[in-house]
Order: sequence, then structure tokens, then C-alpha cells
Amino acid sequence: MSEQNQQPEVAAEEQQEAVLQIQRIYVKDVSFEAPNLPHIFHQEWKPKLGFDLSTEAVQVGEDLYEITLNINVETTMEDSGDVAFICEVKQAGVFTISGLEDVQMAHCLTSQCPNMLFPYARELISNLVNRGTFPALNLSPVNFDALFIDYMNKQQAAAEAEENQETQH
Repeated sequence: MSEQNQQPEVAAEEQQEAVLQIQRIYVKDVSFEAPNLPHIFHQEWKPKLGFDLSTEAVQVGEDLYEITLNINVETTMEDSGDVAFICEVKQAGVFTISGLEDVQMAHCLTSQCPNMLFPYARELISNLVNRGTFPALNLSPVNFDALFIDYMNKQQAAAEAEENQETQH
């Protein structure tokens, strides 16, 4: 009976507990340009918004990862094509992450961590645009889980296409 009691304890010790902790969140880089001020305000405000988003993950220590969320927003006037403003933000954080398998780790680095960083970046962009005295810009939430699933599906399709190509040769 004592052997039965010890086995679950050993199994629990062998299983590594998943850990995701924020160590620090910070602005790594920020830029705001409004090259056509003040004459841009003499036009009817019909903006066309360009939005670019990317993430970077770098291991900086044992179980420590720096995740950087890169957001570029460029707003041009629909009629004239003049640039109203360009806002570039690199919002970053250091996270302790351990106890995850490969796919879980990829999901954490490219979805869960950026999801935690995005509200900070969105607030910073909103504040910068406001200080430029432009109308409020509130970026919509981003579904990082859907982006991750889309990426995984594309990777799987590419691997299947490569496998099919090899079997045909």
C-alpha cells in the first residue's frame, strides 16, 4: 500500500508545472511623425489607416523570453494622399515561461504574450495620436489566437505540399 501512495507523488514530481509570469513590460522604441502639420488640418478629415503588426521572441536566459510587439500605424488623407501621421511602437516584455511542449511554447510566445502586451501598445498609440491633436484613434483588439492558428495551418499546408512534391519526383 505504501508503494501505491508513493507512485502518484513521483509522477507529480516528474511532471513539470507550466509557468507563465510577467517579469517586466516596457516600451522598447517609439516614434511619432506628423510631417504635414499644420496644413493637414485644413483638409476634410477622411483618413485611410494602414496598420502593420508583427512579433519577435528572443530567449534572453534560462526560461526567460523577451517578446516584442511591433505596431506601425500610418494614416493618410483619402483625397490628397498626404500623410497625416506615422506612429511606430515596439512594446516589449520579459516573461518567465517553462513547462510547455513545442506547440504550446509557440502559442505562448506568439499569442498569449503579445495578447498581454497589446493593451499597453494600444494605449501608447492612442496617447501619441492625441498629443498630435488628431481625432482619437482606438485600435480594435487583435485575435492573436486566430493569427496563430492561421500560421500553423499555413505551416502544415506548406509541409504537406513539400511532402507531395517529394513523392512525385
